Formats: sequence, C-alpha cells, structure tokens
Amino acid sequence: MLTILSVGYPFAAVTEDPAGGAEQVLAQIDRALVRAGHRSLVLAPEGSRVAGELLPVPAIGGAIDEASRDATHQAVAAMLNDTLAQRAVDLVHYHGIDFDAYRADTAVPQLATLHLPIGWYAERALHSGVLLLPVSVSQAATAPPRPPLLPPIANGVDLDLYRPAANKDEFALVLGRVAPEKGFHHAIAAAKKAGMGLVAAGALYSYPAHQAYFEAEVAPLLDAERRWTGPVAGAGKRRLLAEARCLLVPSTAPETSSLVAMEALASGTPVIAFRSGALPEVVEDGVTGFIVGDEDGMAAAIGRVDAIDPAACRRAAEARFDVRRTTQAYLGLYARLAA
Repeated sequence: MLTILSVGYPFAAVTEDPAGGAEQVLAQIDRALVRAGHRSLVLAPEGSRVAGELLPVPAIGGAIDEASRDATHQAVAAMLNDTLAQRAVDLVHYHGIDFDAYRADTAVPQLATLHLPIGWYAERALHSGVLLLPVSVSQAATAPPRPPLLPPIANGVDLDLYRPAANKDEFALVLGRVAPEKGFHHAIAAAKKAGMGLVAAGALYSYPAHQAYFEAEVAPLLDAERRWTGPVAGAGKRRLLAEARCLLVPSTAPETSSLVAMEALASGTPVIAFRSGALPEVVEDGVTGFIVGDEDGMAAAIGRVDAIDPAACRRAAEARFDVRRTTQAYLGLYARLAA
C-alpha cells in the first residue's frame, strides 16, 4: 500500500467537481488511490471534500493579495513539514503553480504536475529537484532541455458522468475560470455576431485583476440572449454541456490541456476553440469541432457547427479521454517513484 501526499493549489478548494483543472485532476487521483486500497492524504484549503484524508489549511475569505498569499504559503509549508515528520509518506505530489513557495526539504520523492504553461512557473521551481510532469505533448515540446521532464500523462474525464442529450438547445456555452486569458469576452462577442444565444458560466475568484476584468470586459457585453450564470457544478454543469449547441474555448493562453473541452466532447457537444497550446490536440478540426484563429473565426464556426456529428464527438472522447487511463498512469508512476 502506498501513502501519497497530494498538495493542492492553496487558493482553490478540491471538491468532487471543481472549477480548476488542477483541482479536478487531483480529485480524480485521490479517488483512484482510495479505490485501489492506497492511502491518500490531501493538503488543501478548508472546505475541500476528498475521498482520502483532508489536511486542511485556512481558506482566504477576501481578496487574494500579497499578504494573504504569504500567510497561506507559510501555513501550507508548516502543515506539509509537520505531516512528513509524523507520517510515513511514499511520495509528495504538488499541483499548484506556486509549489516552490512551500516545497519540502525531504528525502521523500517529490513530483509536480505542470498543469499550467511551463513559462508561468518560477525558475527556482523548475530547478528545485522536484520531478516535473507535463500533461500534453505540445506542452512538453515548449520546455527547455534542462531540467528534463517526465513523459506526459494526458488528462481525462469520467465518461460515465458525461452523456449526450437527446436534443440540443439553441445556445453556445463558455465555461471555466473567469480570467483575462480565458477570453470570455471573445466568446460573448462571437456568439452575438453569430446571432446565437450564449450561457457564460464559471468561477470568478477573488483576484483583483480577475474581478476588474469581469466588470470591465465581460459584464458590459451581457444581454437578454447572452447571460451569466456564475459557478456551476454537478448535474447542472453536465446538463449545460450536453444541451449546448457548442462549447466555446476562446483562450489566448498556451493551454496545456482542456478538461472542459473533453467533457463537452464526452457530452456529444462540438468544441470551437482558439489555436492555443494543446487545444488542437484535443479538438479535431472539422471532426469534433473547429480550431479558429480569432473572434470572427469563432463566430463563423458557430454558424456551421451543425456540420459536426455529436456521435463523432462522443466516439472521440471514448477513444482518447477516458480518465481511467489517466489515473492508472499516475498510480503506475507513483509505484515506480516510490520504489
């Protein structure tokens, strides 16, 4: 039996259906560890819900500023070091972009999944001796030769949870974390140009820049046909994904993967995405959706999305994005590193 200590991003709770990709992957691995009879310890903010044992650190109630970051990093470091001193742990697995701020000084093997673009991580994190794991081929290709990365483990989704609906509704969907690089304003504008209704849903965190982006660039574009619903999860999220005419992913960041695009395809919903990072690895242009270059291209693609067969989307998800493949790869990696 292995004991794995997973350290989540300290500013986002881990739940059964979290908004962030890193939290979703951590939750998938946590459940897989418990099902396989291993011990899963999860260091994450208060309010997290895990299958294993939660090691809680205080959650931030207000704005996430420099002072609150520093205090949280100190709390994570203290909890991590105390746990390693008191428990026999086989491996520490980091999921946050800021893991260099609380990385343990230990002989226990340490691994970090690079959920975000490699260029967004601090140099000291990449050269800290922690083993680095990419999540896609395109992400790995952008990495410098040193330090070397482990072979990628691609993300996946629970195909049993996401199922196609009997009928599609007349709206496009944009779903995810609300931040400037996620391009919600492009999705709303593209839907308006295409004459398509739109549901915008997701988590708006307490970062001042994210709040300002929503107020200045997203909210003014909303109208009776293009509406904001806020956070969604569980059955409500699955219903939106299945009933949407298409999912829009107008990210301007070099995406390392896209769990929401995989969820949409598993729901039989075509995806229209910008040509950013690994998105062309997830969306087969002309088969499961369209890869476009800009807002106008997205609007044009909305107008021809009925050419995409929902059944082809589901078949692609079944062939390529089964989460069981992902979690089996992680458990195998854990066993090798612990040995």
